[in-house]
Amino acid sequence: MRNRLQFAAIALAVSGTLLAAPNDCDRACLKTTLDQYLAAVVKHDPTAAPLFIGFRQTENAVVVKLGTGVWKSVTALGDVQRRYLDAVSGQAAYFGTVRQGDNTAVVTARIRVENRKITEAEWYLAHRGDIGLNGQPGGNLFDPDNLAKNPPPERVVPKAERASREALAAITNSYFDGITTHDGSIIMAHPGCVRLENGGGAPEARGGRGKQDATKTGERRDCTSGLATINISLVAARRYPVIDEEAQVVLAEAVFLRKPGTTTRRNVFSEWFFIDENKIRTIYSAMFYPEPDLPVPNWPPYDGNWPLSPSLAPAPQAK
Repeated sequence: MRNRLQFAAIALAVSGTLLAAPNDCDRACLKTTLDQYLAAVVKHDPTAAPLFIGFRQTENAVVVKLGTGVWKSVTALGDVQRRYLDAVSGQAAYFGTVRQGDNTAVVTARIRVENRKITEAEWYLAHRGDIGLNGQPGGNLFDPDNLAKNPPPERVVPKAERASREALAAITNSYFDGITTHDGSIIMAHPGCVRLENGGGAPEARGGRGKQDATKTGERRDCTSGLATINISLVAARRYPVIDEEAQVVLAEAVFLRKPGTTTRRNVFSEWFFIDENKIRTIYSAMFYPEPDLPVPNWPPYDGNWPLSPSLAPAPQAK
């Protein structure tokens, strides 16, 4: 296992995932800046946030003009509000819910701070009735009420119990390797590891450490099971922009590419990994299913429609 961790950590470091540019914004600064940004969004006032002149924002991979999109639609933060901070990468992110008028969305919102200015923001938003796996409205898993009942833990893990950021990234990466190889034994996870997709999935006791309540049917009840037949050929464009060492939480972003010849849509996701004792305890996600021709994830180093062949995303049939 040590060799696997070392190899994965080296690979991630070489790819730039764990390398950081000089930044004078510590955890307190990142939290203040993230709060300023979220408050500005709720106020519909971009001037209330310290935005860089070249600020760039995407919502479900689409670049939005300043003052549009969530700047207009978000009216309040929701019942679940979590903030995670990474002073090494200079990034911070919010996971939870937001209100858009009478509607609730499950979201991840990531920002990058450079020289105390916000240079970029990336949103993943899931709504009730969104396009799902088979391209039909309402086909997505979505349950903000379940998320509110089973929110991510809020915690500061004692230093003696923390894994290094390199190990946290490697443990997270083992999950995607297990999916790509269709072998759950590769995944470094606790038995009963629970994954909540857009709030939906098998519930678990508050804090991510209790016994799961297996009342749901039709869902995988362990994050390592059911992979032999899962319709995913590759977990592509993997990024780990926020590694919160104090909370032992990793934000991962990537794309699930489907098996060649299938019409099932790929999906783009943010997933939050909560790690205890060098193993994944719980996963929370906010994700969406893009049109085949939508450029995803649309962030460096995976700019554009990355990397997509016709066999992995058949052209939509003419109407």
